[in-house]
Amino acid sequence: MKRLQGLLLTTLGLTAAACSNAPAPEKTQASAPTPIVKPAVKDDKSLLLEKNLKSAEVVPDHLLGKKELPGGTLGEYAANGKKYQMFIIETSSSQDAAILLLDLKNTLDTPEYIAYMGGYFGSDSGKPVYTFAKLQYVAGIVGLGREKADPLARELAVRLR
Repeated sequence: MKRLQGLLLTTLGLTAAACSNAPAPEKTQASAPTPIVKPAVKDDKSLLLEKNLKSAEVVPDHLLGKKELPGGTLGEYAANGKKYQMFIIETSSSQDAAILLLDLKNTLDTPEYIAYMGGYFGSDSGKPVYTFAKLQYVAGIVGLGREKADPLARELAVRLR
C-alpha cells in the first residue's frame, strides 16, 4: 500500500511540476496584414517593332483599359493613314501567360483560335484584336484586320525571347 501511495504521490508531483513550469503564453499584438506588392511592370519597349512606331509607353495596370489585364508595354503605330497598337505583357511564367491569354480571349467578341500562333483573333468594342502567348509573354495587335496583323504578329513573336 505504501508503495502505491508513493507512486501516486510521485505521479501527482510530476503532473503539478509540469503544469506549474509551463511558460505563460506571450501576448502578441495583432500586426497589420502585409500588403501585397505587385511586381513592377517590365519595360519591354525594346521588343516592340520599330517600323511605323510613333510612341511607346509602359502602362502600370489595366493595359488596353481592361480590368482583366495587368500592366505592360503599349506601342502606338501609324502607317498609310491607319492607326494601330501593339502590346506586350510580360508575366512570371509561360503558365501565367497562358492563363492571361485565356482571360483576354474571354473579353473578345467571337474569338477565333489561330492554331499556328497559339492565339486568338476577335474584336473588342468594334476593334480587331490579334493576340497570342509565347514563353512568358502575351502580346498582340489592336486595330488591324487579321491579314495585316498576322505578319506583324509573327515578326513580334520572333523578338520575344
